[in-house]
Amino acid sequence: MADLVAASKFMSFVLRHDPGAVGLVLDPEGWASVADLVARSEGRLSEAIVRQVVAESDKQRFALTEDGQEIRANQGHSIAVDLGLPPATPPEILYHGTATRFVASITRDGLKPRSRQFVHLSSDVETAIAVGSRHGKPVVLRIAAGRMHAEGGEFFVSQNGIWLTKTVPVVYIGGDAA
Repeated sequence: MADLVAASKFMSFVLRHDPGAVGLVLDPEGWASVADLVARSEGRLSEAIVRQVVAESDKQRFALTEDGQEIRANQGHSIAVDLGLPPATPPEILYHGTATRFVASITRDGLKPRSRQFVHLSSDVETAIAVGSRHGKPVVLRIAAGRMHAEGGEFFVSQNGIWLTKTVPVVYIGGDAA
């Protein structure tokens, strides 16, 4: 399993942040050839490992084309890609998991994508807790997504169910939900 974790981290780095690090080229929607990814991985990946990471990852970070020949990250890009996601109507409440040390700046400035293209939100508290735990002691913030959408906020939902938006102004951020 450790090999799959390492493979997933490598794939995340290349497909979300720096394909040029291995000489990989993504198309405008973030897709790359599986064969090219494997060939440029310097022995870190095989086609079987790539397919296993896509199939078995609990976070479902990656997607394959229907024919299985191309791969992309579902979200989390710090490089410009157009995921081609249509606008979607969110549920009334979404959640954002973060660490306690970030709460003061979030309640002052709102949620911003920082180095990413989008702010990531989840539809359940458990996922938000898991995300927040990666950065320290977790805090889960309630986002009034329905109201934000009704007032002009645009939302998208990635292939793995993560909700995406460009920013969340302070007025739509509620208190700790967990």
